[in-house]
Amino acid sequence: MDEHRAIELSILYRDDALLIVNKPAGIVVHRGWANDRVTLLDLARDAVGSWVYPAHRLDRQTSGALIFGLSTEVARRLERELAHARVDKRYVALVRGMAPDACFIDHPLAKEKGKERLPSQTDVRRLAHFEVANDETGVTRRYSWVEARPLTGRPHQIRRHLKHISHPIVGDVRYGKAEHNHLFRRRFGLERMVLHAAHVAFEHPVDGRPLALDAPLPPELSQLLETLGAAAAERSANGEEAIEAGVPAWQHGRPAPSALGGSG
Repeated sequence: MDEHRAIELSILYRDDALLIVNKPAGIVVHRGWANDRVTLLDLARDAVGSWVYPAHRLDRQTSGALIFGLSTEVARRLERELAHARVDKRYVALVRGMAPDACFIDHPLAKEKGKERLPSQTDVRRLAHFEVANDETGVTRRYSWVEARPLTGRPHQIRRHLKHISHPIVGDVRYGKAEHNHLFRRRFGLERMVLHAAHVAFEHPVDGRPLALDAPLPPELSQLLETLGAAAAERSANGEEAIEAGVPAWQHGRPAPSALGGSG
């Protein structure tokens, strides 16, 4: 229990049927093949004092909004809604290069190597861009802050799709590029993948009320964006290209708004 208490769990929404939390990076949702002593399932169960059932998954190094049902029936309903793309999920990520203003990625993905590739679609739009100089080589690279909206739910879909269009996520050790991961670890102390589940919206599985919740960025990502933005502002003051506008306030870690339709 002491180990559980050492990790503070941020609850975004709770009623008699649902629990939505802001998952920190570095923790698994459930043990599965992992051998972690503490999981998000453990933390959520301790927070509400009862069994909880995850309706979906987030990778270990992904942070953000994760939905639990407080019964198996509610969790199954949510899983069906997710499977039929009736849950609006939006992620933010920092990626290599100047991403397109907006693009639709339609690229089939297999659950695992050797399996059938299934239809997979993701909407992506660029929210901002930055330039970062490599302190060892002096070469300046561009990076983009993007929003990704998966329209299907394949394993690692956003990570794989962004790699497919040559804009892998910074900090992604599986699908990313070591050069960029090392640069951000060395210059900014970044020890995680920059992917965050920032928004979920769906109809309540019991009473049909619309729910829309934003998960504030964790401090390490808010600080990274502030640092990158300050560097961009300095370049602008020196007559260089400035950071693009358009990053909503909630993506900078400000408090998330309440759920639409009341607290249940």
